[in-house]
Amino acid sequence: MKNYKKAKKSLGQNFLLDHNILKKIIKIENIKKGRSIIEIGAGYGNLTEKILELEPQKLIAVEKDKELSIHLKEKFVNFKNLKIINEDIMDIIKNEISSQKIVVFGNLPYNISTQILASLTLLKKWPPWYDVLIFMFQKEVANRIIAKSGSKEFGRLSVLCNWRLDIKKHFNISKNCFFPIPKVDSTVLSFRPKKNIFKIKNPKTLETITRILFSNRRKMINKNFMTLFNNNKSIARDLNVDLTDRPEKLSNEHFYKIAIKYEELFG
Repeated sequence: MKNYKKAKKSLGQNFLLDHNILKKIIKIENIKKGRSIIEIGAGYGNLTEKILELEPQKLIAVEKDKELSIHLKEKFVNFKNLKIINEDIMDIIKNEISSQKIVVFGNLPYNISTQILASLTLLKKWPPWYDVLIFMFQKEVANRIIAKSGSKEFGRLSVLCNWRLDIKKHFNISKNCFFPIPKVDSTVLSFRPKKNIFKIKNPKTLETITRILFSNRRKMINKNFMTLFNNNKSIARDLNVDLTDRPEKLSNEHFYKIAIKYEELFG
């Protein structure tokens, strides 16, 4: 660890060191020769190295830290199938990256992990340019993503992600496997695009619906629902929504149907 420079809090850096965990991560998807891969937050190249052992056709390693991107270029100078990009991933993923279906790995920076996931979930074009996302999150964030209706952790993140993605939890990672050691453990999740989804025309509609309905988690949804639909109570009856419920009591399907109805009425 003496060769690792001080991590930058501003970039949410925590580097995964455990080689056994790195091997488990790359085995989640059967990477055959010819696949294209993107790695978000390549850091010192620990996971990059394991991915390259699989001999992918192309690996794009995205690293925002300029010093680390230089280090990566020096470390992997002999790999012709590796491209290192010194950019912010948020400026990259909104574009159509490739016509090929890509595998995306990422030990996501803690400070923007949910932003990255939301951006990849709410792309305008669907199905998206990726086949699968394999990401590490802080354990509490992962719990929010996979939370079920009725639980305390259930909220906007779960509703948004489950709309278009099949989510699977793989395993937890001890905080002691990272440098610097974070305060919490991490969890590895994978996300695969769904083929059949609720037909919400604009992803921003679902963002709006969830933001408004979850704005008062401890209160009944009555007031916020009425605000959305101009006090039209018949809509709640049509959608089988109980206005005395708190938002976490609604199912994912309720939110998707509310979003569809909202678009029908207000465009």
